[in-house]
Amino acid sequence: MTDQLEIADLEVSIGEKKILKGVSLTVAQGEVHALMGPNGSGKTSLAYTLMGHPDYHVDAGRVTWRGQDLLTLSPDKRARLGLFLAFQYPSAIPGVTVASFLRNIFNAVHHPKPTTDDPQQAAKYTGIPLAKFRRLMEEKMGLLRMDAGFASRYVNDGFSGGEKKRLEMLQMAVLRPQMAILDETDSGLDIDALRTVAEGINASLSPEMGVLLITHYQRMLNYVKPGFVHVLMDGRIVMSGGEELSHQLEANGYDWVREQVGLPVGTLDESGAPEPVGEHA
Repeated sequence: MTDQLEIADLEVSIGEKKILKGVSLTVAQGEVHALMGPNGSGKTSLAYTLMGHPDYHVDAGRVTWRGQDLLTLSPDKRARLGLFLAFQYPSAIPGVTVASFLRNIFNAVHHPKPTTDDPQQAAKYTGIPLAKFRRLMEEKMGLLRMDAGFASRYVNDGFSGGEKKRLEMLQMAVLRPQMAILDETDSGLDIDALRTVAEGINASLSPEMGVLLITHYQRMLNYVKPGFVHVLMDGRIVMSGGEELSHQLEANGYDWVREQVGLPVGTLDESGAPEPVGEHA
């Protein structure tokens, strides 16, 4: 049976501000869903809520994944269940090499340190053997056409916008999640970097991985073809369709959606929230 990420009537607040006002969405493994919407509509808030960011309070609704209530799990347990979030604004970690970082997150997800009170047993833990991991990492870097020297650089330290997003794609390729949430992976990229990052996403697609691709613009969808497109506006999904919906949005803008669903045209969305990642990184 194919696993599904099922979001039902999800309401979320940050502080005193209501962000999501009843989001319902189902994404199955092997499917690519694009979630589009104007600034402040709640797209990033949904991504952070799904991964368990502590600033976001779930007021109502449910989220299930692989038969479990996702909202009761800590972020690390959600990652071990196969969820992955690519950040819109990845943080730099000076002094930590890409190779070391990737091996540590791979171990944390796929070979977690056993819980034991025996210090000798704990001391024996090594995770994935270094040589085996290096082969895995080099295979994925080759798949993404990344230079071998990338592995020895410090995580996102001095990286360009395109390099940061390519590292997010390398993390996804190494971790092999069953459900990937990609938060505005196209943000800040020029056309060449956009194409390269899109190739990285396409190289990782498989029947075992579902994708929720969050984006403002149709341009990413020229390269990563969604089977489903949804419009999030004022904290709700107000319209869904196939790939053709993204082209309608490109041609007509979001005021066209407001007209179609009966929202006031030209009004700002009220669900915006500050980017809080750095506070908890």
